[in-house]
Amino acid sequence: MSNTNTLEQDIQTFCQWISECNQIVFFGGAGVSTESGIPDFRSVDGLYHQKYDYPPETILSHTFFLQKTEEFYDFYRDKMICLDAKPNITHQKLAELEEAGKLSAVVTQNIDGLHQAAGSKTVYELHGSVHRNYCTKCHKSYDIQYIVESRGIPTCECGGIVKPDVVLYEEGLDDETMNNATKAIHNADMLIVGGTSLAVYPAAGLLHYFRGKHLVLVNKSATPMDNQADLLLQCGLGEVFSKIEC
Repeated sequence: MSNTNTLEQDIQTFCQWISECNQIVFFGGAGVSTESGIPDFRSVDGLYHQKYDYPPETILSHTFFLQKTEEFYDFYRDKMICLDAKPNITHQKLAELEEAGKLSAVVTQNIDGLHQAAGSKTVYELHGSVHRNYCTKCHKSYDIQYIVESRGIPTCECGGIVKPDVVLYEEGLDDETMNNATKAIHNADMLIVGGTSLAVYPAAGLLHYFRGKHLVLVNKSATPMDNQADLLLQCGLGEVFSKIEC
């Protein structure tokens, strides 16, 4: 009972800090979208614990995309595109906080576009988005439906291969996105980190740029930054964000 009371008190503190701050940044990972039914990579039910001919980390690499493009797309269409997923309470509350002038940016490692679907405007997608695709030859843009409805390897009218605008293993993050995310975190008065193991670099390294008052970590399992947090909430994001009143 005492643990429940402590969690409730911590969530009250969290909500109080939100009411006091006006330059909040949210940094999120796969755990933000699991409550929308999108599996993460590292949990017990995640993609790393399912069986394929190759590990997901291999399939989602730049080398595999170049060498076994059709197999890449078999996996990509099957496991990386979740068009039926809808924004959950965390996505919705973040959009409301932005509209209320409290939240200045969302920095996400997710590629599902659910923050934008919920109404968030300033979203820095560190690992890209399944909703954007481009020809590797002429750079013409294609939407997600083009990928879903294509068979085998999707190609452009010019003959080039169409590639998702997502950051694969072995690829670097977009400089402009990283710079914008770094600036937002550096200028924040409160940084909420949620649904991420903070194991993926360089994205996780962005936390070191925070100079504000309140660092809050919301994650079901432990992270390397737990001892740096001003407030640590080891629970689901929905349980926390459902208590926020914008």
